[in-house]
Amino acid sequence: MDTVISSSASILRAVPVRTVASISSSSSLLPLAQWPTTTQRLLSTGRRRTTTTRSRNYSSAVPQFTVTCGAAVVEINESQFKDTVLKATRPVLVEFIATWCGPCRLVTPAMESLAQEYGDRLTVVKIDHDANPGLVKEYKVYGLPTLILFKNGEEVPQSRREGAITKVKLREYLDALLESVSSIP
Repeated sequence: MDTVISSSASILRAVPVRTVASISSSSSLLPLAQWPTTTQRLLSTGRRRTTTTRSRNYSSAVPQFTVTCGAAVVEINESQFKDTVLKATRPVLVEFIATWCGPCRLVTPAMESLAQEYGDRLTVVKIDHDANPGLVKEYKVYGLPTLILFKNGEEVPQSRREGAITKVKLREYLDALLESVSSIP
């Protein structure tokens, strides 16, 4: 066991140090001549060993999401918007969504449930943000998911809501909106 002198606050003291291993010329390494030929070749050329590159299909590793609609929610596009939303005889709640949007996927079950619950008073439709850029631009949809209520072909003032929402908050939001639009002729 060797001894090392350590300095700490001007007091010198001896600290024992144990040697764990040492490498000597008589270590158990094989001479280069006994190494495998591929290793010898790599060492002599100075190149690093590279592995064979295999073509991999990563499409299955990346989850592909879709936002599907149940029976109560209908997905529409720009060509159907006028007939489905603007010419509707009852209020229409439009949800702008995207397949890559996490909050949109979180809200989907609540939207499905409440669309069935409010089915007699309200129509609920979904519009894909990426597939309908004209509607996104026209209605200035900046965040997803965006909910907009339409009545008599016009956006109801103060009805716009962006971002994820719980089922309870969504129910409160819909109740307040339906109460306010019931006074609109």
